[in-house]
Amino acid sequence: MDDIIVLTEEKMEKAIENMEKRFTNVRAGRANPAILDGVMVTYYGTPTPLKSLATVSVPEARQLMIKPFDRNCLSDIEKGIYEANVGLTPNNNGEVIILNIPALTEETRKGYVKEVKQIAEDCKINLRTIRQDANNDIKKNEELTDDDKDGLTDDIQELINKYNKIVDEKLSEKEKDLLSV
Repeated sequence: MDDIIVLTEEKMEKAIENMEKRFTNVRAGRANPAILDGVMVTYYGTPTPLKSLATVSVPEARQLMIKPFDRNCLSDIEKGIYEANVGLTPNNNGEVIILNIPALTEETRKGYVKEVKQIAEDCKINLRTIRQDANNDIKKNEELTDDDKDGLTDDIQELINKYNKIVDEKLSEKEKDLLSV
């Protein structure tokens, strides 16, 4: 009986974690190594994550520095960044690659806020789907009495209310972060 609640809560936690991970990929005008998380580099014919080939550091607030473990793969890393379409132009000086993060315009900020709102809405849709699945599991369970089913359904509703509130809080934090200059 409590298994349904625990399982549902775990799924909702994962939905929130996924939303937060997607939020990190939305730039806020500051350098964040997470921008490069999805970059794959073709290294000796094999797609390899950038993290496996180089260290990424933040020497300044609006700059990322990529220092490869093997200098021979600098051009491969540069090509991987272009192909990943992260919106940054790599500067290769022969030893490291520098990515300068441009300051965001008001229009760009609003575009990012719109994107973040869509990510949050996707998360809420995901949460509703999880609630629906849990409610279906409760209805199908023949071992439960009608009162137990009603109680569990109410508990699931409390969970979704709690997680929707978390989504709204994280969304407002990210919006504030994006709109601050």
